[in-house]
Amino acid sequence: MTDINVEEFFKDSAKILTTLYLVFPRRHTLFVADICGPEEPDEFGMHSERHLSCLGSLLWLGEEGFLRFEETIRFEAIDQAILTGRCFTLLSSPMPTSLELDSQTIDSTIPPSEQLEQAASIQQIRRALNERSSTMLRIVMMDLMLRMNG
Repeated sequence: MTDINVEEFFKDSAKILTTLYLVFPRRHTLFVADICGPEEPDEFGMHSERHLSCLGSLLWLGEEGFLRFEETIRFEAIDQAILTGRCFTLLSSPMPTSLELDSQTIDSTIPPSEQLEQAASIQQIRRALNERSSTMLRIVMMDLMLRMNG
C-alpha cells in the first residue's frame, strides 16, 4: 500500500514538470492552486496540509536540480521557474526500453520521428497523468529521478 503523500508528490511533480516543459524555454510562475487545486486558508490564514505538501514538491524539485526559480510568492507560488538543462534533456529523451509499460506504448506503424517523440519521458508522464494511473506515474517519475541522480 502506497502512502498517499508519496502518490500526491509524484502527481504534483509530474504536473509541475509537464507545465514547465510546455512553456520551455520561457520562465513561468507556478501557482500551488493550479497544481493541487484551489483552497481557502483557514480562519487563521493557514494553508491545508495538501497545499503545503504541493508547495513542498515545488521547493524540493528546485533543491534537487529539476528546476530553478527566482523566489517564492508567499505560500502561493514560485516565480520565474524554468526547467534545468539536465531535466529538460531527460524529459525529452526516450524512456529506457526496459521500462516500457506495455506493448501499446509506442506504435510501430508510425514514422520513426513520431516513435521517438512517443518514447520521450515527458510523453510517458503525460500518458500516466491522462490515464490517472498512479502505478504508471510512479514508474516514470522514479525512472526520471533515478536518471537525474545518475
